[in-house]
Order: sequence, then structure tokens, then C-alpha cells
Amino acid sequence: MSVSKLLSPFAIRGTVFKNRIVIAPMCQYSATDGFANDWHLVHLGSRATGGAALIIQEATAVSPEGRITANDLGLWKDGHIAKLQQIVNFLHSQGALAGIQLAHAGRKASCVPPFKGGAQLPSSDPEGWKTLGPSPIAFKDTQEPPAALDEAGIRQVINDFVSATKRAREAGYDVVEIHGAHGYLLHQFYSPISNQRTDEYGGSFENRVKLLLEITRAVKKEWGNEKPLFVRISATDWTEGGWTIEDSVRLATLLKEAGADVIDTSTGGNVSGVHIPLKPGYQVEFAARIRKEAAVTTGAVGLITSPQQAEEILVKEEADLILIARESLRNPNFPLLAAAVLQDEIHWPEQYDRAKPIHV
Repeated sequence: MSVSKLLSPFAIRGTVFKNRIVIAPMCQYSATDGFANDWHLVHLGSRATGGAALIIQEATAVSPEGRITANDLGLWKDGHIAKLQQIVNFLHSQGALAGIQLAHAGRKASCVPPFKGGAQLPSSDPEGWKTLGPSPIAFKDTQEPPAALDEAGIRQVINDFVSATKRAREAGYDVVEIHGAHGYLLHQFYSPISNQRTDEYGGSFENRVKLLLEITRAVKKEWGNEKPLFVRISATDWTEGGWTIEDSVRLATLLKEAGADVIDTSTGGNVSGVHIPLKPGYQVEFAARIRKEAAVTTGAVGLITSPQQAEEILVKEEADLILIARESLRNPNFPLLAAAVLQDEIHWPEQYDRAKPIHV
């Protein structure tokens, strides 16, 4: 029996999380034509041996044009499944659940990886492609505006998410997360900053959230009721006239009705150059408010770097799950560290047994 909340089990739709620690999706920009390789196996696998309950694979494009960069993982064709299945099997062998974040970058696509500068390539570049969005508004003034999706294009995006969900099930994933945050396509639709449409997908709050809700319902129907469905949202645009936490509470209520089990609560990403007041746990307040006011399970993410901090968030009932990203890059064994710090028990890989802390 765990003495800490962080390392206590948690169940969603009959899927048991062995603790409350989730590895958040982190793009590696290391794929070719969407195909995973041994880098992804080792990167994700090492966090499973480190003791996390759920490992969520990086933003995985549902179509080639939905990639942030040409080096993104993809799940738009059946050939992608085999390597992902190998990764899933290894995560399972370590007692971890395997998750996948399905994504479409929208107007923030056609870029080079951040560690190569991150610039967006114009459609005229041999390595670039035409980006898509709700309206022909570029993320930055210096960038080429996206093509506004027409009705057929919107239907195609929905179908791409459904097809990728089917492949995710075939690969054996335990959790699917819809990426509706960080200024990517679905966030672009619900934020008034980037959506200036005048049809049924623009204008009012109800119209702007329509695409995300349609995709959530369609993915839910394909994914089924046996396994959890997460949706990541940006709870605020951090700018006047943009998306707000009040909007997010309304959206979370609708997402819950549409079949979402967890609201993975992040912020920002849709406005270039906006000031975000970074501090430890700076996004937790949004997860807490959504959890309370929308009565939905939430995950907290963002500058959560210590076991004590994570434990306090859970004890104060500000979130139900703790998602860590950069801290897990620094320490893939964060859950093992947490057990030592919180004086709790956790399963260690037997190959690492001799490194277990000795309590005296």
C-alpha cells in the first residue's frame, strides 16, 4: 500500500495506472517519413524502466501535411504500425501503459526541427509544403499564410484522426490523446485569434469548438469505451482577446460529454511572442479550475520538477495525474527518485535492484 498519493494507483475506465506519474509527449524530430526507429524505442523505453505509469508518445501526425517537421512520427499508413508495436510491447513488458498523442500541426507545420533553427519552410521550398488552417492567417507575420480548410478538407482531417486511431488500436496502445493545444490545428480552430471564419466552424464559441468536438466524438467511436481517451488543450492564449480559462471550463464540460476521460491541461502556443509568466507549476491553477468547475479528471503539466511538488498538487486535489516532460529528460528515473524522496515503495527493474536506496 502506497503512503504517497503520487505513487498510488489510479483507474480510468478499468485501466489501472500503477501510479499518478505520466510522461508527457515530447517531440524528438528523429523520424523519417513518419517511421519510428530505435531512438524512439530507447527514449520511450527508458522512461518505462524508470517507473512511470503511462508513457505518451510524442505528437504523431495523422497526415503528412499535419507534421510539424519532416522528422515527425506519423500514423497515416499501415506501414507505421510494426515499429510502434515493438515499442508498445516493450513498454508493456516494464509494467507501463502506452499512450499516443495524435496531432495535426495546421499552420505551424512545414518547419525544420528546433535544434536546427525551427524556421518554417515556405511551400516553394523543396523540403516544405503548403500548411492548412481555419483561416489564412499566419502564425508569424514573416510566414506564408495557410490555406483555409474547406468543407472537404475538414472532413478529411476528421477521417485522418479516425484512421490513425484505428491504427493505434492495432498497435496495442492503452491511451489515445487528441492534441488540441499549443497552437496546432484544433487549437487554431477554437481560438478567436486564429479563427476568423464566417461559416459553421467560426464566429461563436460553439462554432469554433465544433471541430475538436467532432473529432473527439469520432475518435471515441473508433477507440471504444474500454480504454481511456485524453484531450490536451491550451487553457489560455495568455493574451487579450484570445482563448480564456472560462472558455476552457466550458470546453472541458463539452469534451467530457463527447467522451473525453482526461483533460490534459497545458497553455499557450497560438500567439507568437506572447509573455507567459513562467514559474514552478505555472499551469496547475488551470487544471485545478477545470477539475473543479467541469467535474472532469485532469492532468497537470508545466515546470513540475520535484516529487514533493507533485505530491502537493495531488494532495490539494488540483489534478489527478502529474505529467512531466523536461524533468524526465533530465532524469528518466524520476518515479524511482520519487519513491526514495517520499519514502514510499515502487517496483524497480531487477537489473537495477542493486541501486535501490538503503534507508537507514
